[in-house]
Amino acid sequence: MTAPLVTVVVVPRERFSCAQRSLESIYEHTKVPFHLVYVDGNSPKTVRRYLQSAAQSKGFELIRTECYLHPNQARNLGLARVATPYVVFIDNDVIVSPGWLEALVDCAEATGASVVGPLMCQHDPVHQEIHFAGGESHIWMDKTGRYRLREKMFCQGQAVAEMRHQLRRQPTELAEFHCVLVRTAIFAQIGGLDEAMLNTKEHLDFCMSVAQAGGIIYFEPAALVTYVPGPPLEWSDLHYYMLRWSDAWTLASLHRLRDKWGLAEDGYFQSKYKKLGWRRYGTIIAPFARSLTLGIGSGLVARVLARLERPLNRYLTDRHRQAQQKHQLLPVAADVYHAPSAVSSLAPASSASPIL
Repeated sequence: MTAPLVTVVVVPRERFSCAQRSLESIYEHTKVPFHLVYVDGNSPKTVRRYLQSAAQSKGFELIRTECYLHPNQARNLGLARVATPYVVFIDNDVIVSPGWLEALVDCAEATGASVVGPLMCQHDPVHQEIHFAGGESHIWMDKTGRYRLREKMFCQGQAVAEMRHQLRRQPTELAEFHCVLVRTAIFAQIGGLDEAMLNTKEHLDFCMSVAQAGGIIYFEPAALVTYVPGPPLEWSDLHYYMLRWSDAWTLASLHRLRDKWGLAEDGYFQSKYKKLGWRRYGTIIAPFARSLTLGIGSGLVARVLARLERPLNRYLTDRHRQAQQKHQLLPVAADVYHAPSAVSSLAPASSASPIL
C-alpha cells in the first residue's frame, strides 16, 4: 500500500456539535491514503466518547486536553505529530466532498506550492455558497510612509453553480485555516504557527510568513469543502464559543498582528475594534433576546444583555488564563491516545507539548 503523503490534523474551531458529521465526511470522501491526528480540546462527554470510539475503530491518533485550546495552539499540537510531506489543517465544522484531498495534493505536486487552499463554501446546504475563492493579503506603504494591510476575499456569497466554471487553479496570496494543505518543510523556515495569534487573522499572519520565506500559495477550485458555522447548537458549546470569540482574545490577536508586522493603527484596525463581540451578539445574545420578547423590542433587550455579557466574557477569559497558567506551572502535558492500528503508522512520538 502506498505510504500516505498527508497527515490530516483536525482541530476545534468554535463548537463541538458538528464534530461527528465533519469527521465522518472525511472518511467517506477521502480515497487516497492518509494519516489523521485529531486534537480534542476539552470537548463535552458525548463528543469525547464518540471520538475515543472512532479512534479505536478507524485507527487515528487522538490528542485530548482537559483545557480549551485556541486554534494555533491546537494546530501546533497536531503538527508535532506529523511525519508526512504534507499536512492538512481542517476545522471540526468542515464537510468535505469527494476528491477534495486528491485535488489539494495534485495541485501542490504539480506547482511546487507550499500552501494550497480549496474552494471554501459556507452554510447548509453544503457546497452551494462560496465563502472564499482565494484572496489578497499583503502589506503596502502609504504616502506618509506607514505600513498598512490589504486583505480581500474573492467571490464570497456567490453561488458555486454560477462561478465554479470560471474558477481556475492559480497563485493567490491567501488561504484560510478552515481547510488548508501545507508542505511540511515550510515550517523549517517559518517555525510553528504563532500562538500569540489567539483567535483571528492567524491565516493572514501565516500566509504572509510563507510568502516572506519565498513560499508559493495556490488556490485549487477542484477541491470543494464547506464550513458550517454556528450558532452553537448545544448548551455544551456555549462556554467554548464565548471563549473562542472573546474580546480579550480578539484584541490580543489584532495587537499581535499590528506589532509583528509594524502596521499602522488605521481604519482597518479601528473597524475591528468597533465590532468586538459581534459573533457572540449575533449568534447568542440577539436570538436569546428575541426568544424572551417574542421579537417585540428585542433590539433594546439585546443591547442590555450585551452590556451584562461583557463582564461574564472577561470572567471566562480570566478563568481560562488561570487554568492554562496552572497547567504550565505543573506542567501537565496533553494526553495522547493511540488507537492500536495507528501506532505503527506514525513516526515515534516525542513527549506531548505542555498546554501553554
